[in-house]
Amino acid sequence: MPPTPPTTTAESFGDPVSAHPELEPASAPDALAWADARTEETLGRLDAPGPGRDRAALEAQIREYLDTDDRITFPSRRRSEVYNFWRDTDHPRGLWRRAHLDGYRNGTPEWEVLLDLDVLAADENENWVWRGAHVRSPDTDRALVRLSRGGADAVVVREFDLMTGGFVTEQPFTVPEAKTTVSWIDRDTVFIGTDTGEGSLTDSGYPARVLRWTRGTPLSEAEVYFAGHDSDITTTGWADTTPGHERLFVRRTLDFYRHRTFVETPSGLQIIEVPEDCGVQVHRGTLFVLPRTGFGGIPGGGLGVADLDAFLGGDHELECVFAPRPTNALENISFTRGYLILTITDTVSTTLSAVPLDDPTTATVRLTVPEPATVSVIDTAPLDDDQIWLAARSFTEPVELLWGDLGRGPAELSLHTVRRAPEAFDAAGLGTRQHHALSADGTRIPYFITGRFGGTGERPTGHPRPCLVYAYGGFEVSLLPGYLGTTGMGWLDHDRLFVQANLRGGGEFGPDWHSTVTGTDRLRVHEDHEAVLIDLVERGYTTPEQLAVWGGSNGGLVTAVALTRYPERFGAAVVQVPLTDMLRYHRMSAGASWTAEYGNPDDPRFRGVLEEYSPLHNVVSREQRPYPPALVTTSTRDDRVHPAHARLFAAALADAGQPVDYHENSEGGHGGAADSAQRARLTSVILAWLDRQVGHGPTGAVSSAHDD
Repeated sequence: MPPTPPTTTAESFGDPVSAHPELEPASAPDALAWADARTEETLGRLDAPGPGRDRAALEAQIREYLDTDDRITFPSRRRSEVYNFWRDTDHPRGLWRRAHLDGYRNGTPEWEVLLDLDVLAADENENWVWRGAHVRSPDTDRALVRLSRGGADAVVVREFDLMTGGFVTEQPFTVPEAKTTVSWIDRDTVFIGTDTGEGSLTDSGYPARVLRWTRGTPLSEAEVYFAGHDSDITTTGWADTTPGHERLFVRRTLDFYRHRTFVETPSGLQIIEVPEDCGVQVHRGTLFVLPRTGFGGIPGGGLGVADLDAFLGGDHELECVFAPRPTNALENISFTRGYLILTITDTVSTTLSAVPLDDPTTATVRLTVPEPATVSVIDTAPLDDDQIWLAARSFTEPVELLWGDLGRGPAELSLHTVRRAPEAFDAAGLGTRQHHALSADGTRIPYFITGRFGGTGERPTGHPRPCLVYAYGGFEVSLLPGYLGTTGMGWLDHDRLFVQANLRGGGEFGPDWHSTVTGTDRLRVHEDHEAVLIDLVERGYTTPEQLAVWGGSNGGLVTAVALTRYPERFGAAVVQVPLTDMLRYHRMSAGASWTAEYGNPDDPRFRGVLEEYSPLHNVVSREQRPYPPALVTTSTRDDRVHPAHARLFAAALADAGQPVDYHENSEGGHGGAADSAQRARLTSVILAWLDRQVGHGPTGAVSSAHDD
């Protein structure tokens, strides 16, 4: 098997000098020994007799729920078949399988197992984690399977024969471990971007070139079809294989919010002339344009359409399909054979609308879907029919899988419940309210609070209660209502409250909700977060001592900043797979791709702001300012946000005499867990830790500061 990529060395991160350089290499023996020791200490304290939940019992309860056979098998349709990836107790790594669509809809699928990942992992002595498969369309005869070691973003790609049910052995498309993008052009040709040596990757560690690779040709001899720049995030190529509309595309992703897209024409590659901050999508010869700041008469956050060939010919007139209002945003677009489906958020709740593709500028028809709930399009088959598969969920209601057919028109759509997920917790008496907190600059920040309120007014009834606040606030990620599942199982009992805060930086209200808090304005995200905490206390829901904050990735940065900037506002913080070194993040793993979000630390325009809030560089001694206890978690195999962020922050807290616990999983990638067993353990650690801090009896740290 190909070797794993070399681990990052401490020296490669550059200045400023770290207090613990031995913790920086992801898989160095000293770093792993430190992580293992701290993790065992945390588990030991949580599993020792004391107040609060029995962690091991909670882990078993969560694992049983995650592996129940009553879970929904979400469909991925390919012609008359449904594909699904399934994990259970007997198959913890999972089964890739398929069944006939009719049997699936009727609730009697006869599953054919295509690939048993547990068997494959055992045979090859690898910790394989499923990362999906790219099935060739419309023929559905071959697939490019993506396998990750331990859950990392880097994958191994292998070609799978869907007709024989096994890996292709004769001149297969096989790619060693790398951050790879790949797309079928035809049965014997693919577009691929991967690590082929010098010049093949961007500064962010993603593919910089698109290769046109023909079967039987060594990858090293594949034609360079298109090359981007080292400063780009990545360059990707793909083929639209829709019969009658076959086209080749490439895209330079300049940063998270700027792109340049090209399409092959008889005269060669031609750029689609839209501003860099416009998203573009092509479907059956129609160009869909999603501008961030307005273009061609389409407002920022709207959707415009044009005939692609006419647009390439110089006619840049766009017709408006969707124009946002102050309270709503276009979340997603999808297609059936005859309709464009718009997923729209309105005051952080979703609606769906449909418009005919043969005349997309006609008035949209709002579809009748469950309310109040988050409804998302799970599956459509644009080549085949107008069926739609939807998932509906709320904080207290499990996911429902819905099916409908737009064939008779949107107004005649009737949705049928095909499956309903099992309940994870007792939701009797639980309700959800939406409030708004006033941020420092006067912006109203919405948040949802779920619990047993005992009344119908805006104010809570009864005494203040333990309250857990989850937030993200970045990268245009919208936090919409979703079933609390294992969080509800381990937290909402015993009269507790759960809050989901919609900080700026997300996408809940369109591009401006995000763009106004990037770079030099980043502190506004943290002012929004603090405002929500203040509002909860002022409304009487909780007290600072009973209040906990939780976030992962960028949300982990939010909670780490909270710990160092306003620690008096809450009683505990879960800092999960976080960014914390904001002065060197751009040199760690995929960090260079995030400078459009945070600003480049090497640029004086951003350096001062980053220094002001970088959690790692703002930790102070307990004597100077005591922090509430923190739980910091990460994964050794996280090749997106380097585990050094978590390690160095936990070590800095300990060095400062601040209370901190630490948990590092050896697998899991950026998600922190690779399978149900690991997910159950990590979730039980977080919830049992929170229970001891603010959810049960007197508050206080599970741990004291580590001596080293």
